[in-house]
Amino acid sequence: MAKIELIDVCTKFTTKQKVTKNSFISLPSVKSGEHKKVKPFSIDNVNLEIPDAKTLVILGPSGCGKTTLLKIIAGLIPVESGNIRFDGVDVMNLKPGERKIGMVFQDYALYPHLTSKQNILAYFLFRKRTREMYAEAKEKFDKTSELMGVDLEYLLDRKPGNLSGGEKQRVAVGRCITRDPKVFLMDEPFSNLDRMLRDKYRKNLKTLLRKFNVTTVYVTHDQLEAYFFADIIAIMNDGCIEQTGTYEEVYNQPASIFVSDFLNINTGCPAINIIDGSYVSGEFAEVLIGVRSEDIIISNVSKDNYIRCEINDRDDNVLQKTSCVIAALKDTTLSIQTPLREDLSPGKPVWLSFQRFHTFDKNTKKRIKTYTI
Repeated sequence: MAKIELIDVCTKFTTKQKVTKNSFISLPSVKSGEHKKVKPFSIDNVNLEIPDAKTLVILGPSGCGKTTLLKIIAGLIPVESGNIRFDGVDVMNLKPGERKIGMVFQDYALYPHLTSKQNILAYFLFRKRTREMYAEAKEKFDKTSELMGVDLEYLLDRKPGNLSGGEKQRVAVGRCITRDPKVFLMDEPFSNLDRMLRDKYRKNLKTLLRKFNVTTVYVTHDQLEAYFFADIIAIMNDGCIEQTGTYEEVYNQPASIFVSDFLNINTGCPAINIIDGSYVSGEFAEVLIGVRSEDIIISNVSKDNYIRCEINDRDDNVLQKTSCVIAALKDTTLSIQTPLREDLSPGKPVWLSFQRFHTFDKNTKKRIKTYTI
């Protein structure tokens, strides 16, 4: 297994990118040797540390550089500066095949003319045939089959064209395990599955990662997956890492408004309310205040030090027995998560208090301090 370190990693893609036979940059409908204008993009001074045998989830919006960073770790995209280390060893000059990685691509990238078993053993198809090689292949395949169990056995003689998305995903993961990698790299492996299959195979994969005990970097834009898999989460935005930590640390101590707005555990309400601090108290007139919907106390009677608002609307979630109440405060609104209550209806005045809130710099949008009442 391996501890992974990325130290001040930078790379830039210019407005014109030459496409070669060995290019790993995805530019549809462009032949080798041609140029195509692409949106300027860069990975800027990325610093990451992934402890041995832990799962780091890179979470961020589409186009922020998650997959690019994964390919940099794999050696598929070169970097202009910085350093990448596996267990303290510099791997910058190692080819992808020499880095002992196992990678599951978003589209699984299986060989269409090979059976599932042959795909799983693809690592050995490109090695010199010897008695030792066959013995090693059998040993690795037996270990993989044992780890993955019966879900893999009935697929072995079928080719990718006859496999469902979930079955392809299992074969792709099996191929990674057979390589006996130091590092797993996974690029949104469930994005092609429907919701029910995603739920099933998430649980299977998490069980498998625990059994295999391998360092894993997992890319997704799905917050539920991030919460489910991550030992450590890295929030990425526009080629930069905004914050790292456990999901709870990042959620409770967001480094910026972007981070606080991106993480949301309440699907019925917006992630966070951002208001001018002067709306709360003169003490906070120079800052922005961010308060999550679940951290607002709502009362239908006046109380000392509570803020008076008026209810605009409410959205009830009967199954979860909660409401998202929208209350008007001067020229903005606040979303409040509350248990279902009959006494909170549009047009009524209410009074609010914040149990916990953050202050943010108006210019940099970075968090200054967190207050708990």
